[in-house]
Amino acid sequence: MPLLSRRNLLKASAVAGAYGVGIGVASKFGFAEAAPEPQLLTAVKTETMLTEAGPTKDIMSWGHDGMPPVVRMRKGRPYAARLKNGLDEPTTIHWHGLRIDNRMDGVPFMTQPYVYTGDSFDYAFTPPDAGTFWYHPHCNTLTQMGHGMTGVIVVEDPADPEFDAEVVLNLRDWRLGGNGQFIAPFRPRDAAKTGTYGTVRTANWHQEPRYDAPAGGLVRLRIAVTDVTRIFSLKMEGADATVIAIDGNPVPKRFSLDLLQIGPGQRLDLAVRMPDGEGAVATLEDIRGTAPKVIASLRAVGSSLKRAIGDLGPLVDNPVPKADLSAAEQIPLVLSATAENAAVESICGSLGYSFWAINKVPWPGDTPDPTAPLAELKLGKSYVFNLENTTPHAHPIHLHGMSFTVISSSTREVMPLTSDTYLIQPDEKVQLAFVADNPGDWLLHCHIIEHQKTGMTSYLRVS
Repeated sequence: MPLLSRRNLLKASAVAGAYGVGIGVASKFGFAEAAPEPQLLTAVKTETMLTEAGPTKDIMSWGHDGMPPVVRMRKGRPYAARLKNGLDEPTTIHWHGLRIDNRMDGVPFMTQPYVYTGDSFDYAFTPPDAGTFWYHPHCNTLTQMGHGMTGVIVVEDPADPEFDAEVVLNLRDWRLGGNGQFIAPFRPRDAAKTGTYGTVRTANWHQEPRYDAPAGGLVRLRIAVTDVTRIFSLKMEGADATVIAIDGNPVPKRFSLDLLQIGPGQRLDLAVRMPDGEGAVATLEDIRGTAPKVIASLRAVGSSLKRAIGDLGPLVDNPVPKADLSAAEQIPLVLSATAENAAVESICGSLGYSFWAINKVPWPGDTPDPTAPLAELKLGKSYVFNLENTTPHAHPIHLHGMSFTVISSSTREVMPLTSDTYLIQPDEKVQLAFVADNPGDWLLHCHIIEHQKTGMTSYLRVS
């Protein structure tokens, strides 16, 4: 993709017509009409207390109040945000999981220019789907995300069932030394394997936070894994927890959270029935690894409300089109390590190494033209990704701008879940069906950021 070298290439209003969808191409994911006053999201460097060693410097966030704000929207209602860049480097915002206009997707060189220091960019769209999503830069991604720029999005639907409380959890690690300051964001030997893990694990920027919730009540626990590396194996102790949505979409059939694995980029909505006794504690744990780790806990307060999970009505399905499997075209996507030694240029920079590939070629893809898409799709047509993982590691594969439905897996029984991120296991083959209903160039990549930046990235073109 040609790099944009002219600073302040176009102001936000003009950029909308210069990137992504071509003029004259209609899209149901168009700009929000009569958008409200934009929410100001100012990218800044700050400091905050993450450990007892003292304030961590060079934190990156939106605003000086610590963790990025939980951005709340309404399904089908216009939303607007103004990104103002107070960092000393370029940045953007990608609205992860939202099926919105391509020009608002936040990928530099593909859908918009960099937002340079002191400049701003206006995002405006109408979210078509309710659920839990998140936002992050797609620029110097490992550093900016690793230093704090990951925030949760809640898109509300007035038709959702009524809960007694809501708790939003932003799960992420930090790469900090013993003095509480940042250390190198990755190690090449780890990037070539599962990725480089953080040293300090947090929920909402706190270690093992505890929140009060009504005894005997129903809590909607919204979880977003915004970490650059860590895969979680989650379970709940001390309370009954039911999975009601994954990756922003209602599950086809609700089930108990006995143990569920979710990776970077994924989200999980739980209905937690709090214990009846005041002071009783329910804990969310990650049991991946050698010892269980408490992520966060909920403490019952007050007299029991005596609610039951069965009291909850259904979540409304999001309006994601269903693929016509009888007419769907097959697209092979093979994930592998690469024998390439030299780094190849990736979207918004490279880590200087090449470890991973899609269809045997590290970014920019399996094509003689380094700027060509992995596949060119016809608007409105059905497709099936035949996704195969030939590596010994799991990969959360994320598709921008569209959602797919899980059809089958070679290793396990799967439910027909609608999603934008699939955590493919080692040696697994899976079929993901979707309708190419959103025009533009859409990124496809592993959301373990080191994998993304060392080759496991490409893009699709819908026209």
